[in-house]
Amino acid sequence: MMFNPTRDQARDFLFETWRKFRAQELLSAMETMAVEVISLHPEYHPMLDDRDRYLETYRDRDYPPEFGETNPFLHINMHLSIREQVSIDQPARVKGFHAALSKKYGSPLAAEHEMMDCLGEMIWHAQRHRTAPDAQIYLGCLSNKINKL
Repeated sequence: MMFNPTRDQARDFLFETWRKFRAQELLSAMETMAVEVISLHPEYHPMLDDRDRYLETYRDRDYPPEFGETNPFLHINMHLSIREQVSIDQPARVKGFHAALSKKYGSPLAAEHEMMDCLGEMIWHAQRHRTAPDAQIYLGCLSNKINKL
């Protein structure tokens, strides 16, 4: 069965994971991965530390790209998606692209940030054309990033 959380469930997962981490409670493997990503993004800690304020004020907030703000929930979840892809090398060759981009940009985190552009492009294309995500679009974009001077 595919796990397909709602926007609120995906956000709640991050809030609850961060709360459990701060309380030194036992974490699942996915929660541990999420904490690793969140720890690399201290700019999101104040928001995740104040769940009640967020829920009261921003629960239905969208982060449209035209306002230039990064959606912290999408950002963290894209990291998780890329890390999962790399761990199982799916789509095929993504692990090699990640390694090459890590070398080119100096760290796995920087590579993931570059890969997010390509993942977003693939998702945008699928939404625009009402098709399934096309791994070839994603891999082609990653290849272009490696070959770009």
